[in-house]
Amino acid sequence: MQRRDILAGLGSVGIIGGAGVAAVYGLPTGDDFGDGADGSTGDDGSDGGDGGDSYDSVEIETVDAPGSEAGTVLVPATDRPTFVDFFGTWCPPCKEQMPALAEAHERIGDEVLFISITSESVGEDGMVTEAELVEWWDEHGGQWTVGLDPAAQLSYRVTSYPTAMTIDTSGRIRWSDSGIKTADEIVSKIEAVLDLEDGGESDPDSEGTEDA
Repeated sequence: MQRRDILAGLGSVGIIGGAGVAAVYGLPTGDDFGDGADGSTGDDGSDGGDGGDSYDSVEIETVDAPGSEAGTVLVPATDRPTFVDFFGTWCPPCKEQMPALAEAHERIGDEVLFISITSESVGEDGMVTEAELVEWWDEHGGQWTVGLDPAAQLSYRVTSYPTAMTIDTSGRIRWSDSGIKTADEIVSKIEAVLDLEDGGESDPDSEGTEDA
């Protein structure tokens, strides 16, 4: 999906949130999945975010699920870099991404805030119930924090799923890309932002992120 299409969608929808997010980014139909060579749900699997742009930290609700506790978490974190996986339970490539995420999380540990976030409305009247989300999470091997962003406070930048993103402690997006990634790719990008925080010279912006 091209950025001009998203802007047009924003004009017609007006308010982003819950089902509105699905309306802007495309409803989860069979035609949306795996069109790109990398298996992303976007048209071309290119950059899913705005490299070099920044986020203000917001409180994201977290779910009681394997590896995750109910509560809230500040995203992006200010005490360590953040890795975000934007996903949807309706998204087949997001399921395929889970094993690599699990391996990357096991290798990185708590060096970063490692979180998967869905913009689906979750609840009895939502796109998916919390029980269904937890079942999906458990079935696909999730063992880290899972958060909810129905108001698209963070996922408004995302145009295809899954999208992976690293963010430094100042809130700057250091790397963002859509499509299925290997564990090595994810770990490499996380280590690059960790190196930057430690005063190193490696910059994840130097590859894998396109300008808006």
